[in-house]
Amino acid sequence: MWEHLWTHLKSGQPHHVVYGIMLGVAFGLGSRLMMLRTDYRQYPTYPHGRIIHISLGVIAAALGAVAVPALYKKDFTAITFLTLAAQQFRDVRNMERQTLSKIDSMELVSRGSTYIEGIAMVFEGRNYLVILTSLLTSLASLSLGLPFGVVMGFLALLLVYRLKSGKSLSHIARAEIADVKVDGPDLYVGDIYIMNVGLSSNQQIISERGLGIILHPVNPNAKATLSNLGQRQAILFDLSTILGVYRDDGEPALVPMAKLDIKDGRLAVFLLPQEKDAEKAKAVVERVPILESAVRMPTEAGVNRGKERQHG
Repeated sequence: MWEHLWTHLKSGQPHHVVYGIMLGVAFGLGSRLMMLRTDYRQYPTYPHGRIIHISLGVIAAALGAVAVPALYKKDFTAITFLTLAAQQFRDVRNMERQTLSKIDSMELVSRGSTYIEGIAMVFEGRNYLVILTSLLTSLASLSLGLPFGVVMGFLALLLVYRLKSGKSLSHIARAEIADVKVDGPDLYVGDIYIMNVGLSSNQQIISERGLGIILHPVNPNAKATLSNLGQRQAILFDLSTILGVYRDDGEPALVPMAKLDIKDGRLAVFLLPQEKDAEKAKAVVERVPILESAVRMPTEAGVNRGKERQHG
């Protein structure tokens, strides 16, 4: 399919095919740049991590843009390029998973495997969004004209913007600041038991610097999601990354924890931040992303909807 593009370029003809491909690549790359952001997690790293993902975005945009004119020329083998691209992006997902897993072992508060899998899944999915953007732009440009291609490109960017991020904990739970209490060796956040703290020096540190938040799930689905260990670890990681953590390696009594009240599904979060700001901690918790792998929806089961059987 690349030979057709090269033939048009050599012939000197201002073919709309070439312009359609260039437009598709431009909007596809634009969508990848819009989805690429290095935030408080410092990932992807700057500059080399960003260079890798921008390069993959260019490849994905080119594949999506060139596929349409190739099919117009009845070059059906072009579909194999998209198949190879899908395999390549799956390899990218594996690479991200392995890299983040190795980095995670060096963190004072780890992300957890569920968070890592979610990040890897996002990086793979965003390359497919790039292909979709460039393919739709190129298709509209070649079939209807360049102005329609530009309009389709902006509509695709709008779609990408809506799909680039999911929901946060504020959609499924209500956060409230709670007192951290040390009753002898027992540590509580509100009325929820966290753990046993034996050393008096650690009890003193917790009494002075401890901070607690309780999450109230809004429905049974939220209760099941909050009970997921991966989702809890994501909360602890985001809090520790943004507010800091008052501990060093080898101090298990000062590790942030999230414990569930089994009776009503509330989740108590305990941490020792470098910056003790309860309101900021509450805002951070509400913005923690809901991990796709942690979502549970028991109310959708057939037995909970009054059905005798649930068909797949």
